[in-house]
Amino acid sequence: YYLKHQESFFQKLGSKMQMPQIALPDTEKFKIPIPPFAVQEEIVRILDKFTTLEAELEAELEAELDCRKRQYEYYRNQLLSTDVLNKKGEEGSVKVLPLGELGVFVRGSGLPKKDFTSTGVGCIHYGQIYTYYGTSTDKTLSFVSPETASRLKHVDYGDVIVTNTSENIEDVCKAVAYMGKESIVIGGHACIFKPSDKIIGKYFAYYTQTDRFASDKRKYAKGTKVIDVSANDLSKILIPIPSLSEQHRIVSILDKFDTLVNSISEGLPKEIELRRKQYEYYREQLLSFRH
Repeated sequence: YYLKHQESFFQKLGSKMQMPQIALPDTEKFKIPIPPFAVQEEIVRILDKFTTLEAELEAELEAELDCRKRQYEYYRNQLLSTDVLNKKGEEGSVKVLPLGELGVFVRGSGLPKKDFTSTGVGCIHYGQIYTYYGTSTDKTLSFVSPETASRLKHVDYGDVIVTNTSENIEDVCKAVAYMGKESIVIGGHACIFKPSDKIIGKYFAYYTQTDRFASDKRKYAKGTKVIDVSANDLSKILIPIPSLSEQHRIVSILDKFDTLVNSISEGLPKEIELRRKQYEYYREQLLSFRH
């Protein structure tokens, strides 16, 4: 525990070497305060308890997050299933149509990261959809110059950006609905779904997260090391289409679930960090001896 308390000291020693390491003489000469044995035992007992509490809290919070995610996924699959949608109205009232009849897919092209600027026209790189964006966004992480934007494909309010390429089948066709007021642009390895008046873009974005869509996209996936689902093949995937009012209702429910899960996801690391700082504070106090 005392070495952990002095971790920064040893890191400084190690960083002086080309390959970070600590020489044995450095540790042999290192002085450590030695209180009475009974005091050492009490300090260890307290710090052991803090360590256990921290681990239990982390496990509890992660279990809570996993439970909420599973609950969210269950209701999302239920809400967007054809059987459940049909029960909301008359039997057979929900049409199942190919995406190609519900909107237009526009292929993106050419946007290397070197073209990013600190300000300008908002842009979304396909790789960011995997690592940064959720179901929807009204702002972008990156920007490009107006000149660069003029040669790229434009995304408008309500459009959905769908990735066409990924290293695994799970991530390919990940989608983000754009809800911003200002038009933005995208590059390659992604396409834009511009919805007709029959479908809400965000409804489609949520549908891409269902088990049914995952099963359907596998039928069109090509490649081994790099998985690809083309815009042309995406347009063939069937999707249940209830009334616009029902789509709005489903989106509203899923938005609430999404917010709940994200609030837990964001709050979990903060809560753990808070407990770690508390633990480090008490460790500091217990292991700081005045000479």
